[in-house]
Amino acid sequence: MQEKKSEYTDRIKKLDMLKQAGVNPYPARAERDCSISEVLRDFKKLTQAKKTFHVAGRLRSVRLHGNLAFGDLEDETGRIQIVFNKKDMDTEDFKLFTRTVDASDFIGIEGTTLVTKTGQNSIAVAKWTMLAKALRQIPDEHFGFKDEEERLRKRYLDILLNKDLRETIVRKGKFWQAVRNFLLAKGFAEVETPVLETTTGGADARPFITHHNALDVDVYLRISCGELWQKRLMVAGFEKTFEIGRIFRNEGISAEHAQDYTQMEFYWAYADYEKGMALVEEMFKHVAKEVFGTLKFSIKNFAIDLGNKWERYDYTEIIKKRTGVDIAKASVKDIEKKLKELDIAYDNKGFNITRGIDNLWKYCRKDIAGPGFLVNVPIVVSPLAKQNEARPQTVQRFQPIIAGSELGNGYSELNDPIDQRERFAGQQKLRDAGDDEAQMADYEFVEALEYGMPPTCGFGMSERVFSFLSDKTLRDCQTFPLVRPKIANSEQEIKNK
Repeated sequence: MQEKKSEYTDRIKKLDMLKQAGVNPYPARAERDCSISEVLRDFKKLTQAKKTFHVAGRLRSVRLHGNLAFGDLEDETGRIQIVFNKKDMDTEDFKLFTRTVDASDFIGIEGTTLVTKTGQNSIAVAKWTMLAKALRQIPDEHFGFKDEEERLRKRYLDILLNKDLRETIVRKGKFWQAVRNFLLAKGFAEVETPVLETTTGGADARPFITHHNALDVDVYLRISCGELWQKRLMVAGFEKTFEIGRIFRNEGISAEHAQDYTQMEFYWAYADYEKGMALVEEMFKHVAKEVFGTLKFSIKNFAIDLGNKWERYDYTEIIKKRTGVDIAKASVKDIEKKLKELDIAYDNKGFNITRGIDNLWKYCRKDIAGPGFLVNVPIVVSPLAKQNEARPQTVQRFQPIIAGSELGNGYSELNDPIDQRERFAGQQKLRDAGDDEAQMADYEFVEALEYGMPPTCGFGMSERVFSFLSDKTLRDCQTFPLVRPKIANSEQEIKNK
């Protein structure tokens, strides 16, 4: 602790030295006309032309050797050695550098190319400028963080030190852009729908609650990407819409679950779940090729080939085969008995047949490699999907299954307002009995359906698809995962840390 405090104090003194020398240690403007990667790429041309140029970046190391000083300068594009030679610079400028600059500082330099005696392509510095004086030393990049919580808390340093993490963040942006481009090319219109809602809709999940001061009402952060709003757009005459946005679920943290994450949902008029499955399979393959350059993946010890035939997995049959329970006939007590027999943990609060069936399915899905679609889901666990005419106890719902998990959810959407009203009433009974994940009744949405909504297929998937294809946890793929705040007791304690 004393060593860290001493280093911090030393850097504060150097900051004061810069100010006393009339140097602004945090200027607004940086003179830069090329990146480090451009210097490295055009090194021979710059050398032949004896051209002076300006680069800027962070000093990753500084080495002083009498009248010479060396550093490693890094920007987003690359890293290069820079050389300070006292005889080629203003003497006071050289002295100020050696007395005030540390590794981690941001500087700008004016210089020319130089090949050192050891044959290393470098930059000979003519002038330098302080751009941002760092008051803390970046950890050694060869060791990084050993403590997992500290790594997440200081994610900015982990990103700086971890090339793979930086590439994951960039690749994730490409993932969502590939999804967007695919849907736009298919004629879908990108829309925005409310994040604050007076009733949550579109999923079975526990919402975050806040208060709207202007309207003096409690509101919820949405748990779906505008499902009921996008279906209102189908009523309004739109035929193909999608949204990519943040959703929020006040539930547990795991390798596959977060509370604040990005989701995409599309809605397609005059299409059913069969057309939806064909489009989703095409989209998964397109995005995989665009972002990862392959259809073959290793995910959670499964070898997955998205180019293989996508199978159909019957919800009821799989549960019956793996547990012996026929969910079409079983009672709540039967299912609860089986959960205990299989040692499956479940929440007693608000427990009902819907939650029981869901827990059984989650137990059964873990060995299914995929790729394929889960179909013939019971109506009791799907309050927004249209019934299967051939099998009235099930609905026209589909979920992509890859590596033992569902990676999305799609329906032939329910557009019968009377049926929808009855299902909302059933969900409300579950909520009244203590199931706070049951869907809220939205009778204004029912009223919208009464004006008529065409047959529609809807589908949604979250950034979990990206994390699976990357074979990383969802948390590892988030730029800044939520962590519990670490409150310092005083300003001095902050400095000491």
